Amino acid sequence: MLKTASATLGKFVAASALGCFALGTFAPAQAQSSRIAWLSPERIYNESKLATLATKKLQEEFAKREQTVKDLAQRLKDASDKLEKDMPTLNEGERTKRQREVVELDKEFQRRQREFREDVNQRSNEERALIAEKATRIIKRLAETEGYDIVLQDAVWANPRIDITKKVLEELDKDK
Repeated sequence: MLKTASATLGKFVAASALGCFALGTFAPAQAQSSRIAWLSPERIYNESKLATLATKKLQEEFAKREQTVKDLAQRLKDASDKLEKDMPTLNEGERTKRQREVVELDKEFQRRQREFREDVNQRSNEERALIAEKATRIIKRLAETEGYDIVLQDAVWANPRIDITKKVLEELDKDK
């Protein structure tokens, strides 16, 4: 929740600062022009070589567990299908026993699938954080060297003229 609040607050502060620049609140009596840049974080996370390497790394890291979950799902499906097929011929005791086995197998599948998703999400977030850290350093360096007053992200729309995503991607891919 703190991340959400700080992200929202950061966006609010950035939007307020942008509004003040646009209205000239911070500008002295004579006109002062501000340089604004924009970038697409999703493109950074999806198109950079670091992102591609991270995706491959995660796929390799979780391939065995993913296969285990898939195998468990197939065992559950097979057991459920067999129970349904055999149901009319089973006596009450056997039916109850097999139903319990299917329920337990389903619980195990749900647990393993949830743990797998949580672990994949955690590792994905860690990899994204590393990319974001490197991209932030590059963005700051670009802002200083090219004289940007503010760099925005997550805009509804931005003129392609102020889009620095490609520059950041190029620098990020050099920086690997």
